[in-house]
Amino acid sequence: MANKESLVVASKVKAYIKSKKMMTSSDALGALSDKVYSMLDAAIARTQANRRSTVKPHDL
Repeated sequence: MANKESLVVASKVKAYIKSKKMMTSSDALGALSDKVYSMLDAAIARTQANRRSTVKPHDL
């Protein structure tokens, strides 16, 4: 994750994964945040293509 602020709450993600009896690798949170950035960028592009300024659930 190059110079981007994390978009995930690490403690919540780790707790969820732990609740499933699994462990979190040291680089998993960065990869998850990168995925969120990618999803949001795609949703923003879709929103703009539809001439809207509000990202809606169906844009995701």
